[in-house]
Amino acid sequence: MVIEVLSDSTEAYDRGKKFGQYRQIPSCREYLLVSQTEPRIEQFIRQTNGEWTLKEAAGFEAEITLPSLGVVLPLAEVFAKVQFAPGRLRSG
Repeated sequence: MVIEVLSDSTEAYDRGKKFGQYRQIPSCREYLLVSQTEPRIEQFIRQTNGEWTLKEAAGFEAEITLPSLGVVLPLAEVFAKVQFAPGRLRSG
């Protein structure tokens, strides 16, 4: 599993070229992109046929299941100590 915390300056690279490089690693099964502007995690999971699927969890009430670790993460816990800038949160 690879987890990236997105920033304005690296988001395009993390989503594009860097993710392309991670997809070349056979043992990489999950790729998480964690927002630092709102409670949101995008999860890419490699399927048995090699294709990647996307799941998104957004909002403090959401949770995300991490198959590679066998855990469920509530976003309220992941982002518990994060102070988001006013006006940056999307409504759920």
